Amino acid sequence: MADNPAFEPNEGDGVAGTSFNPEIDYINSDTEDQAEVYGYKRSWLKTSITWIFILATGGLLRLVFHWVPEWMLYSTHVRCSLEDASKVLVVEEKYKRNFVKNIHEISAENVSLLPRASGSVWKRLQNLLYFLIDASYEREYSVLNSGTNDGGDGCVPDGQQLSDLSLPSSLAVPMQSGAIKEVSSVRVFSCKKVLYLWDPDNKSFYRLPGLDCGQTAQELHYYRGLPWTEQVRRRIIYGENSIKVPIVPIHRLLFLEALNPFYIFQIFSVALWYSDDYVYYATVIVLTSAISLVSEVYQMNCNQKALSSTIQTSDIVQVVRNENVETIPSEHLVPGDLIAIPPQGCMMQCDAVLLQGTCIVNESMLTGESVPVTKTSIVDRADIIYSDKEHGRHTLYCGTQVIQTRFYGGEKVVAVVVRTGFITNKGSLVRSIMYPPPVDFKFQQDSYKFVGVLAGIASIGFIYTVITKYLRNLTASAIALDALDLITIVIPPALPMAMTVGILYALNRLKSHRIFCISPRTINISGVINCVCFDKTGTLTEDGLDMRGVVPVTSDGSEKLKMLGQMVDAAKLPLDHMLYSMTTCHSITIIDSQKIGDPLDLKMFESTNWVLEEPGLDDTSKYDMMMPSVVKMKTEEGQGNNENVEIQPAPEIGILRQFPFSSSLQRMSVITRKLGAPKKNYELYCKGSPEMIASLSTPESVPANFSEELLKYTHEGYRVLALGWRPLELTYIKVQRMSREEVECDLEFLGLLVMENRLKDETTEIITQLHQANIRTIMVTGDNILTALSVGRECGLVDPKKQVITVKGHLPHQEVPPSLTYHTTMSKTPAPATVSTHIDGMVHLNMDEITNRYCFAMEGKTWAVINTYFPEILPKLAVRGAVFARMSPDQKQQLILHLQELGYYVGMCGDGANDCGALKAAHAGISLSEAEASVASPFTSAEPNISCVPILIREGRCALVTSFGIFKYMAAYSLTQFVSIMILYSIDSNLTDLQFLWIDLFLITVFAIFFGRTDSYKGPLASYSPPAALLSVAPILSIIIHMATVIGFQTFCFFYVQEQPWYVPFNQTTADDIYAGHENYAVFSVSQFQYIVLAVVFSRGPPFRKSFYTNYLLSASILVMTAFSIVLTICPPEFIIDKFELVLPPPDDPQANFFRWQMLLFSLLYSAMAFFIEYVVIDYVFYRKCKSKFHNIDKSKKKYLAIERDLQNDKAWPSLTSSDLEKTGNTDKKEVMLDPKKLIKENGKNKKEANGHVHGTVTTVTQFHSSL
Repeated sequence: MADNPAFEPNEGDGVAGTSFNPEIDYINSDTEDQAEVYGYKRSWLKTSITWIFILATGGLLRLVFHWVPEWMLYSTHVRCSLEDASKVLVVEEKYKRNFVKNIHEISAENVSLLPRASGSVWKRLQNLLYFLIDASYEREYSVLNSGTNDGGDGCVPDGQQLSDLSLPSSLAVPMQSGAIKEVSSVRVFSCKKVLYLWDPDNKSFYRLPGLDCGQTAQELHYYRGLPWTEQVRRRIIYGENSIKVPIVPIHRLLFLEALNPFYIFQIFSVALWYSDDYVYYATVIVLTSAISLVSEVYQMNCNQKALSSTIQTSDIVQVVRNENVETIPSEHLVPGDLIAIPPQGCMMQCDAVLLQGTCIVNESMLTGESVPVTKTSIVDRADIIYSDKEHGRHTLYCGTQVIQTRFYGGEKVVAVVVRTGFITNKGSLVRSIMYPPPVDFKFQQDSYKFVGVLAGIASIGFIYTVITKYLRNLTASAIALDALDLITIVIPPALPMAMTVGILYALNRLKSHRIFCISPRTINISGVINCVCFDKTGTLTEDGLDMRGVVPVTSDGSEKLKMLGQMVDAAKLPLDHMLYSMTTCHSITIIDSQKIGDPLDLKMFESTNWVLEEPGLDDTSKYDMMMPSVVKMKTEEGQGNNENVEIQPAPEIGILRQFPFSSSLQRMSVITRKLGAPKKNYELYCKGSPEMIASLSTPESVPANFSEELLKYTHEGYRVLALGWRPLELTYIKVQRMSREEVECDLEFLGLLVMENRLKDETTEIITQLHQANIRTIMVTGDNILTALSVGRECGLVDPKKQVITVKGHLPHQEVPPSLTYHTTMSKTPAPATVSTHIDGMVHLNMDEITNRYCFAMEGKTWAVINTYFPEILPKLAVRGAVFARMSPDQKQQLILHLQELGYYVGMCGDGANDCGALKAAHAGISLSEAEASVASPFTSAEPNISCVPILIREGRCALVTSFGIFKYMAAYSLTQFVSIMILYSIDSNLTDLQFLWIDLFLITVFAIFFGRTDSYKGPLASYSPPAALLSVAPILSIIIHMATVIGFQTFCFFYVQEQPWYVPFNQTTADDIYAGHENYAVFSVSQFQYIVLAVVFSRGPPFRKSFYTNYLLSASILVMTAFSIVLTICPPEFIIDKFELVLPPPDDPQANFFRWQMLLFSLLYSAMAFFIEYVVIDYVFYRKCKSKFHNIDKSKKKYLAIERDLQNDKAWPSLTSSDLEKTGNTDKKEVMLDPKKLIKENGKNKKEANGHVHGTVTTVTQFHSSL
């Protein structure tokens, strides 16, 4: 519930008669989309009063309500319980956004009464009437008409209209639990393309669920296809299965854009200028605004069409009904439908769980991974609750391409639909594009606030003008025109256009670097990025792996197992289980005569020189056949490469069953059988992380020097996997039905597989650049922590001189509470292991010994333990964390969000499926994938390396400085002109029409357009970023000091000209016809140079942009405008004098001529002062020197600064203990601490827990963390 006590509901709220105690509810609770919901019902009294005011204001109040719909809601409705509400106000507190939505009631008895067509003239008039009356009205597709589209020829029987059917008397409404409830009617509202349904029992709205809520795997297998009537009933609620990006007609878009406050203000300004005879300038503004409006609307329409054509797809699908297959349009699918996947593949139009068969799928659209993945059917078990995250390998996602299917000879590959439309994973991605979070909303809010400040200044000028002119007995019309004219001067009408120019130029520059952006607003925020998270594989390192060799287990004469000291070539392995495991334990398949699979599997298999055969008539007849995939040695090459081939013939091995790789289990396995072997002789081969395979192996099979050898290879940055084997004596049926937990145990450890994952050439250099710019770098990977640390040190992400403290989290086990352990190391030299200690341990080591320069490394399991049991420690670990290994996609996203909570501006660079959530969560996500999956991140780099990161930061800084500069310039221009007008108003004078035109069109507009063309600075990234807030002290102080200088010079010139002997006072009696005078000349002459100087001063150069003179168009325009201004001040031609209505000092008076030159001298003096103010006072003295001294980090929004300070001062944390072995005098630490047999014996009794993960104990990998 809300924090405000006034909004706390009392018991009994939500029932009839309690409208005075309104209830507050949440939708999407505990998710990133969580929002508050307030109920409202119409008050006819308030509605009547409001419309009286709307009519009295000539519709202006209704226009304001169009801009702020919640104000219309407050003015015409009263708060009430959600049960009684006819509208809801959805408040996204996180983003400061509000949505007003109508609540509709869908009733079964009224389904067939709805009109079929919505294109009639009457319907259009009705839509327009609703739009004018109700600010919250939005034209959404009818949940009923969604199912009435004609499916085309060959579709049965979905082409008919709902109104032609005899529909049931009840609706099928999905509940939060996943069950379907029969109701006669249901109340709903739609927000951001998601439907929310009313739960009368809980008195709350809930999000429309699919079949992914609370369904067991067994319940999913119960689905045999929905009858036509049941599908129609569900379609009434779920709507059309399509992801449509609405394309607003151009005429409607033009009308809506014309109602933009900017254009309304333009209309007001132009009308005022025409009435005041400023014809030239008003006409130019009309033309430029019309061109701007039309071009903007045209671009918006093109963008909508482009996005719609990219996103929206439809197809004909086959559904199973009563054991028959029927063809329907994909738009008619609903959760619960049973679809048949064609053998040749298809584009998925929904999210579905595979019930029978196997599919090979390309998921690049969603994940960026171009390697096809194998999807297997979900097991039919009642104890498994379906979860999209846990059972992704059984789920076919909307937008992914099924390449081919595999099935029984006469049976279909079938899947049950679980999500459709915008509730699919693809729909969520599209919604994030249509309703992006305002990542730069602080910048926008500051700009609005600053415009509000300008409006306040204009109001002061308005009141001052009215009072002073009234006291001088001016006419009411003259007072009104002059006073309103001030408002159009202070609030620059060209400000929105000027603010977007810099971003447009930045977009084009990014495209030249092959960096593409789908969210231009994100460019500014990327300019203040101070922390970048990197994935490892494919981002910092090469995509592909090179096979380095294998390290098999051998035994000496005493049968004591040990590891080989050196690697051997896989092709030279003897015909034994080590070789067989490499040839069979993979997920490689053959498509179009090409081996397809994970690059690691391909490298491993190709190194053996064996071949893979998949018997069958074609690629789609292989699912669970008695004829399995077979591997065998190449006849022409294999016999000469293997030592024992002459003694023992090479077997053919069939792969009967595969347990796919699971990142949570850290392994995959296969069950195989040799050709000619006895019926019950099967063998299991398992491949996975070394620590996992060791924990699943029998103690006597794990070599004594396992940890030593593993440490050696991972320390050098190699990617190391382990292989295990186990014989099985089972029947074929038993083999096909056993769970992986039953067979993946009691393995015999075979050896290590060593693969090289080289750094990309650009990685080290880019990391160095970021560190020199004081930008923090973090590695977030799913790989082994040892390999990650080695790669981190190699590329410089982890300083070799820094202490690395590896954190290990232990879940509570029996009576042992959860705990954290810390393991310390120095550089790359192995260090003694430290013993695990609880986090509240009292024995400390003096951190002065390591100069308090340390960083943390941890795995995903530890992150989960800390996040759950030690959240108070999490900020410290996040601030000093350098490597986060074995992180799941959700944990990557959690890390990004936590860094943002600490005040970091976080960038994320990745290329794989595991990075999509983090890419979306980051302030600036950069995908290195060229696939369509780039919709998951704001930026996509076609260059597959991290060189895009400093480029993006450099261009972001340039765009941000440009935006700040333009904003400051436009604000300073308005205030400068405001000062000129206020000074001249004191004598009832003003600037002339051509003077306004010269300043506003030529000086200001030209500068604003060319301002953003300055390229980003190509030198090293600066060690500090530009200001992130418009209303920070530096920009405000800059404008205030500049304006004080402007006022001083204009006021001085105004009075100085009056002291001249040739001065002629302005004739106020002719002020209505003649504005000009000597005062006008003095103020206008010095002010035009002020505009030029301010443009140069605010056009900042290094370290964020190149010097302004490299912007040739801006430099040329400055030179031309300066030259013309000099001519205009010193000796303008006669026709210029007439057009500008100038009253010059007498040309025949030497003192008067000298006064003209004095105007230039004053302008030069002002120029020097302006540069001194901006570059010395503001930039150097205040921003660089004084800001840090007066900055209170305890009150700063950058919480990480205070945490870092506390860590620097806290020499006693983290708690570390000396080794128990040292206390007993045992110096042979490695032999005792790293003995895997002892570890396995200790853990053996818990082997059945968590698929080999033993809670509350230290696994093998933990012991050698200490050597990092």
